[in-house]
Amino acid sequence: MRDEDILTGSPIEDSWLTLEQLAAACTVEPVWLRRHLDEGLIPRAESVAGVWCFASTSIVRARRMRQLERDFDAVPELAALVADLLEELDELRGRVGRVDPN
Repeated sequence: MRDEDILTGSPIEDSWLTLEQLAAACTVEPVWLRRHLDEGLIPRAESVAGVWCFASTSIVRARRMRQLERDFDAVPELAALVADLLEELDELRGRVGRVDPN
């Protein structure tokens, strides 16, 4: 599957994905996610009865990290740091957009 074949959209809040579903949504192997999970680089994950569940917002983060690692040959820790900064930037832009100029 090519990256161009992946549908994009907004994550659904309060929706949880399994490790396999997240891997498929990000076009990565489950082992890639497990390795990043073991290193603490994918937040908003919970283990429920031995099954990992991820918040739907993890899709954006994992895709960003995968792209940074692939396009810039970034190590996972650097990709996670950049993903953190991009998430913070998105949040700040959202706040600025909600500020009433009057």
